[in-house]
Order: sequence, then structure tokens, then C-alpha cells
Amino acid sequence: MKLLRYGQPGAEKPGLLDASGRVRDLSGVVPDIAGEALSPDSLSKLAKLDPESLPRVEGIPQQDLRLGACVGNIGKYVCIGLNYADHAEEAGMPIPEEPIIFNKWTSAVVGPNDDIQVPRGSVKTDWEIELGVVIGAPGTYIDEADAMNHVAGFCVINDVSERDFQLNRAGTWDKGKGCDTFGPTGPWLVTQDEITDINNLDMWLDVDGERMQTGSTATLVFKVPHLVSYCSQFMSLQPGDVISTGTPPGVGMGQKPPRYLHGGEIVTLGIAGLGEQKSLVRPAIT
Repeated sequence: MKLLRYGQPGAEKPGLLDASGRVRDLSGVVPDIAGEALSPDSLSKLAKLDPESLPRVEGIPQQDLRLGACVGNIGKYVCIGLNYADHAEEAGMPIPEEPIIFNKWTSAVVGPNDDIQVPRGSVKTDWEIELGVVIGAPGTYIDEADAMNHVAGFCVINDVSERDFQLNRAGTWDKGKGCDTFGPTGPWLVTQDEITDINNLDMWLDVDGERMQTGSTATLVFKVPHLVSYCSQFMSLQPGDVISTGTPPGVGMGQKPPRYLHGGEIVTLGIAGLGEQKSLVRPAIT
């Protein structure tokens, strides 16, 4: 299934994408694509529905029908740093011996086609395409062999980052990761049954039509089961939590010379089988 949330910001409704690419309303079945609606039992019930029996929503998703973030009421937005060896190389940093964890504030979360706002004082706003993992079953100290049983599905994430805030303004990376609009998420949450091999998905990102990032989940340093297990050693994972698994090379910071977003650019990105995003970057408000 491809689960989604549609409608105006703050008033999104749950839906699913049918075989023709149209949205079917799930409001009569679940209150939101969030929390317990992502549990294994709930997903099993949703999978048994006939999409044709659900009301069809007017409009074409990502054209004249706005999509919100594919997960509502996200509890934790956990990010993994330097999880592609070639990205670590372009950043001039060693490959980590264990996953680097940082956080993206949930107030950063927006829809897959919403605008990205350059924050006030920014000089190094950057892009990062990432595979998102959505938790469906709660757990702590999860065994790696059981980790995928805790995963509801996957999505596309743009881990927008302000590098000066992140690296030069003291403290942790979080400062440059959680600005408002820095978390475009979606367009849809794709359940595991639709993905043949999560470790072999092509991914890409363009800025104004120019290809900047080309990668594959095949080169993840720490794979999804390990990340789920590892994160659960430091926090309980709850339904609707999101883990953003790192980015391949090609970020603005790694360009020669570095290249950043200042406003007016169009950022387009996608992962095979998980959909695409397209966002307009708005200049900082002075």
C-alpha cells in the first residue's frame, strides 16, 4: 500500500493511493496515518480493503491536490549522520564506527511539495535526499533479527540542513537540522510488501534540473535492521516515529566550490518505488 495524508496544512485527512494513481479517503477507517493506525494489525486490516469501495478524492495528488507529510503527529524524527561511505569522504570525515544519531525537530516537518524556507541569517542551506523508515510496532532493545517486524514502511525525506548552524554555531548538529520546513516527508508511506529489496533502491536529487545527488541504498554503511535495533538501545521506538537513514554524496557542502540554497531554486528528488518530491526554496525573511 501507499498511504498518504491530503488536504490543507493542519487539516490533512488519511488516504491511500489506488492503482490508477488517485487518492481514496480513509477517514471512515482510521483517524490519521499516525500512531496506532501504523501498527501491524491496523496495516493488515487496511491491506484487506478494496480501494474501489472507498470514496475517491477529487484532484490529482501533487498537482491540484496537496499532500501533507505521509506520517501525522510524528513523535520522534531521528536522523543518522554519515551513513554513506562516499558522503563521509566528501565531508572529509571518517566512516563512523557506529551510527551517529541526531534529531530533527518535528516542527520542521512539511509536505513533499511544500516550500522550503531559508532561515534568517542562513548562509549555507543545503539539501540531502534520504530514505525514511517509519516505525509501526513499539519496542526497546529490539533484536536486529526482529527489527523489520517493527517497521510500518518507508518514505522519501529531504533532510534540509543549514551547515553553518550545524557545524559552526556551537553545540550539536541539531541546531542546523530542525529549522521550520527542513523536513519534507513523503509523498507516501510505502508498506514493506511493495518493496522487493530495501537495500537496492536508486535515489537522486536535482537542483533547478541539474543532477546533484545520485546514489543507492545499496551503499548504506549501517542497514535498516541495524539502525532500528541500534536506535532502540537509546530510546523506545513508538508507532509513527521516523528514522532518516543518511544521504549519499552530492550535497551542496561537498561541491567544489560549495553550492547552497538561497531562494528561488526548485529542488526535486526521489527514490525508486517511494515517489518524488518537488519544493520551491524561498529566500530568508530579513
